[in-house]
Amino acid sequence: MKALYGQQNSPGEEITFVFQERENLPPTRDNDVKVQVRACALSWIDTKLLSEIKLEKELLPVGREISGVVLEGILPLDSEESGLCEVILVHEHYLVRKPEKVCWVEAAGTVRDGVRAYTALHYLSQVSPGKTVLVMDGASPFGTIAIQLAQHRGAKVISTAYSLEDKQHLERLRPPVEGVRQPLVARVIDVSNGKIDVAESCLEETGGLGVDIVLDAGVKLYSAEDESTSKSQLLPHKHDIITLLGIGGHWITTEKNLQLDPPDSHSLFLKGATVSFLNDEIWNLSNVQQGKYLSILEDIMEKLSSSIFRPQLDEPIPLYEAKVSMEIVQKNQARKRQVIQF
Repeated sequence: MKALYGQQNSPGEEITFVFQERENLPPTRDNDVKVQVRACALSWIDTKLLSEIKLEKELLPVGREISGVVLEGILPLDSEESGLCEVILVHEHYLVRKPEKVCWVEAAGTVRDGVRAYTALHYLSQVSPGKTVLVMDGASPFGTIAIQLAQHRGAKVISTAYSLEDKQHLERLRPPVEGVRQPLVARVIDVSNGKIDVAESCLEETGGLGVDIVLDAGVKLYSAEDESTSKSQLLPHKHDIITLLGIGGHWITTEKNLQLDPPDSHSLFLKGATVSFLNDEIWNLSNVQQGKYLSILEDIMEKLSSSIFRPQLDEPIPLYEAKVSMEIVQKNQARKRQVIQF
């Protein structure tokens, strides 16, 4: 059997992806489950995090969100199994049953974004009816699931769009209730031309009260002239996010290198606001919360089955194109979730 792995010859170098012929599976241990893989989602490999927690390997397994015959789940961070292989071994604690109504591709393609959305909106900010949630880059795979979860919990959702296509996607989102035409997103803020003030738009939408929860997709840490990429030019400055936060607001950030100056901290203090970091791998770094983790996976599958979650997926990709697709994912150039179908 062939499996896809990533190779990095030295720190900082670009990862290359290779198919490796693998030997037979190792003997099954207690609680191991053999899974015949039907679909595997591709996600970015954080080599810096792997190095920091001493999990770097010569060959880095690719593809950890899988669905397959009997069960489906997400492979733990320290797994040596590549999800892009016909048959793999997975510990039963990382698996939940897939409802019959959910297809293999949707199951694998929603796991990571669903877990991130639950972590952000339930465990870091406690979304509830009447809250106002700002989801930055709502047309991304994660943003789309976060919007659907927030709206399902009764929150009012505002989102930013990075292009006309993104804006149209967000405006088309509707609840899965027949006859209901009200959009999921109360206001779409198109930031593609760089002329719209996100903070001003949010304050206008909330009558000057500010938003209760912010899920960012990265922030500007420095002045505009110091930002090198076109995408970074579309990101809000950290001061803008602090400005648009309401009293007791929660800022959930994906920016691992966030730096707050004393004036920033003072502004947050005056609002009684909090900042939390959304770490994609938090559930895999702790074995204490396995019960909560499994309940999240089960709820994700239930919401897929009832069409509350409708993931932002690209067309299924055949296995022979996995290497090229993973290179695109690793360069953060994929706007939809990439899923390999076996």
